[in-house]
Amino acid sequence: MTIRSGPTELPGEGSRRRPTLELLTRESVERIVGEAIELLARVGVFIENDEALTLLQDAGARADVNRRVFLPEDLVWRCIRSAPSTVPLFDRSGGECLRLEGLSVSFNPGSAALKMLDRRTAQARLPRTEDLILFSRLTDALPHFAAQSTAAVPSDVPDAIADRYRLFLALLNSAKPVVTGTFTVEGFAVMREMLCAVAGDGDRLRRRPMAVFDACSSQPLKWTNLTAQSLIDSARAGLPAELISVPMLGATAPLSLAGALTQHTAENLSGIVIHQLAGSGSPVIYGGSPAAMDMRHGTIAMGAVETMMLVSGYAQIGRYLGLPTHGYLALSDAKVVDAQAGLESGMGALMAALSGVNMVSGAGMLEFENCQSFEKLVIDNEICGMVRRLVRGIALRGGKLAEDLYGDLSDGELFLTSPRTLAYLSDEVWSPGPVIDRRSREVWEREGGRDAWRRAGEEVDRLLLREPSPLPEDLRLELEGIMAADAGAHGMDRLPHHSIE
Repeated sequence: MTIRSGPTELPGEGSRRRPTLELLTRESVERIVGEAIELLARVGVFIENDEALTLLQDAGARADVNRRVFLPEDLVWRCIRSAPSTVPLFDRSGGECLRLEGLSVSFNPGSAALKMLDRRTAQARLPRTEDLILFSRLTDALPHFAAQSTAAVPSDVPDAIADRYRLFLALLNSAKPVVTGTFTVEGFAVMREMLCAVAGDGDRLRRRPMAVFDACSSQPLKWTNLTAQSLIDSARAGLPAELISVPMLGATAPLSLAGALTQHTAENLSGIVIHQLAGSGSPVIYGGSPAAMDMRHGTIAMGAVETMMLVSGYAQIGRYLGLPTHGYLALSDAKVVDAQAGLESGMGALMAALSGVNMVSGAGMLEFENCQSFEKLVIDNEICGMVRRLVRGIALRGGKLAEDLYGDLSDGELFLTSPRTLAYLSDEVWSPGPVIDRRSREVWEREGGRDAWRRAGEEVDRLLLREPSPLPEDLRLELEGIMAADAGAHGMDRLPHHSIE
């Protein structure tokens, strides 16, 4: 393992270096990739989707009667090379707001939680429409999240339309690009229709993508009908697909970290092949959500250091392949927002940033990636702010690095009143929001002695009083029409109330 300066200086800062973390040597990366490609050629990958099977066979892959497909090495490398190394994402107005490439790091909340931590009772419950609206508005207001996500699965609409309904609410309530995904094969067309409405048309959406579609492989070495179709649909629409391989140590993957990384690599490479055969040159993100298993309890330890190490390792592999990367970190297995939640989330966010994970999902999440919390999202925003400051590194400023020491050292206010202090303050010393308390104990006690949970709750209340990002009325009505028509086809007379003043 090495912690060293990054391979390149930060843009526009000739004297500033970016700190990085690497857990693998180049030889180790090459061995993992080589064995993954060997697995695809000798063991193969199961393909449930008919269209994907045809694409692979037409490209020269061999399939047996059990739908296991064996991928030639030259086909794998050809598809890797056709995938772009940079993926830009755009907001609702068409402005570029982040670019996934190199060692860039951006954060967004984790997606598809099945529970919401109730703000009044601190108990987990099923998410409802109102939760998704407020969570999207809160994400929109938090500065250290470059993107939003379809953060939870709503319980007050039929399961058959939950994927597009949560995207509908996200588009209504935040201008930020959205990380999402399909639950049904039919869902993509409706979701794309809504995105086209916001972008203007399909061509503009292709040029300025504002959504990322997760596609999860099944373990080991399988692509279901749904997830393979998601890869195909995303590629043909020109929308970024995010590969989410989820090997679990000792359960659905080898127990060793290197063995799990090899399986993860093989699964992602097979996804890249399907994706690029469907649309050569379409954007694809090398991601995942691997996990260590806690064999004592039979649980998936998303906050385990080994989980963080897996993400760090495959991010290095993704960069070696020249692809943008994604990882599920900055989350916790805690059930409430407590010290464990802060420990696991902070360490995960830090490792992700040092490892150069381009898109870090997981902020706000508790309980093995299954529960979202408004308060945790606000605290995690501060964690992400600290981490972003760290990766800016240390700048060497001015002709003399400690120029103030050449002044009158007997002046007690020398540094406080220095023009260099005023000039450098905002960039050198990051100032957190009110969730982080740095007052004296006396002031803290005098003002109520509130802990981080209470301060976060107050900040949630304050931010939700802000006006949401405006959406033109005609566009809002168009999105409502698309969603209402789809809901009607699935037996709903009307959508749940989805406007909060």
